[in-house]
Amino acid sequence: MRWSEFVNKECIDLVNGEKLGNFSHADLSFHPQTGKIESVIIPVHTSWFKRHTHELTLSWKTIKKVGPEMVIVDTGFHRD
Repeated sequence: MRWSEFVNKECIDLVNGEKLGNFSHADLSFHPQTGKIESVIIPVHTSWFKRHTHELTLSWKTIKKVGPEMVIVDTGFHRD
């Protein structure tokens, strides 16, 4: 799958069904020796006007399923 196809998908948490964001503004982190993807860094907006932003770093191993419209990830933690 090409990155251009991946960026249009929503990221959904398997643990609680929460929408974590989409990959359109995400960054990738690569292993320096192997060049393999280590993690995806997704900017998360916390206010309605998108002024407060933090980053959610997901290990590439947390991706469980890539579907036609969404990517299911297993974060293994509950956010309150």
